[in-house]
Amino acid sequence: MKKRKVKHYSGIGGQAVLEGVMMRNKDMYAVAVRKPDGDIAVEIDEYHGIAYGSKLLNIPFIRGIFVFIDSLILGLKSLNYSSSFYEEEKEKPSKLDEGLDQVSGGHEDTFLMVVTTLLSFVFAIALFMVLPYALSEVLAKFVRNASLIAIIEGVLRIVIFILYILLISRMKDIKRLFQYHGAEHKCINCIEKGRPLTVGNVRKSSRLHKRCGSSFILFVMLVSIVLFFFIRVDSYVLRVVVRIALIPVISGISYEIIRLAGRTDFFLVSLISAPGLWLQKLTTKEPDDSMIEVAIKSVEAVFDWKQYLKDSFGYEIDDSWLNDDEPSSDDDEDTDDLEPKLEDNAASSDEE
Repeated sequence: MKKRKVKHYSGIGGQAVLEGVMMRNKDMYAVAVRKPDGDIAVEIDEYHGIAYGSKLLNIPFIRGIFVFIDSLILGLKSLNYSSSFYEEEKEKPSKLDEGLDQVSGGHEDTFLMVVTTLLSFVFAIALFMVLPYALSEVLAKFVRNASLIAIIEGVLRIVIFILYILLISRMKDIKRLFQYHGAEHKCINCIEKGRPLTVGNVRKSSRLHKRCGSSFILFVMLVSIVLFFFIRVDSYVLRVVVRIALIPVISGISYEIIRLAGRTDFFLVSLISAPGLWLQKLTTKEPDDSMIEVAIKSVEAVFDWKQYLKDSFGYEIDDSWLNDDEPSSDDDEDTDDLEPKLEDNAASSDEE
């Protein structure tokens, strides 16, 4: 008889940072970082978002725009915190440093972060929006079907993105970042499957998750194919402007898709989510136990997983459940050997 698989929506999410993991639960977030000396530093803070309290956050397709912007802001803030543990010892300020300090009014780090963000945004638009369009215009000289060119542009965008991921994944630091990304997903999958949050249970959980930012980016590209297929203008310049101007709209639509995917296992939704999960095989890697420990610290700082298991699965955790004596496995697929124990405990709780 096939074992029953149980999964619930926890509402938590996060991202990988330099040698660590950021986890967010509603307005609270925590960044756990493995410091150079081996200890784990954890920072807990609140982030309310740029539209906090606004009714716009209740409007489908509009709220996704603000969620996307908030993710960028909080992500950069978390990365900045994690990188602070790995900054090289500062030498005597150069003339450039002194100039930046004057321009920024004494807030050089914030100023550099803003400039870096803007440059990264411009680079992303040029690489993933403008370049595919420019290449498709070259092909338009040989392919006269406008609809086919619109599809080719979208395919080129996806291909360029995948090649970019493959290229940067060869870098040592990025590979470790992808391992922490895997640790983040495995922690969320662990508790949403109803398992106690231990290194052994997390290790056995899948590193793929439907609510991942990688899936969101892929949805953005797929949605852009559909919109650009129907929205057309004659001017070359206007075509570029339209593609940039529609980014918020595309983000809003993509957010609703990934939000739905994270809350249901309906067959059609799972089918739509499949390409994003395939992409995560590139953007996540299997973490080691020390990385999992960091991710667990981040989760526990903002999320009471024991209470969650009690409320969602109907059983309480005792110390006997927290032993980590399972052997390490290279298989990253979910296993269900814990489920009989969980279900038996839940059943006994109901009888009481």
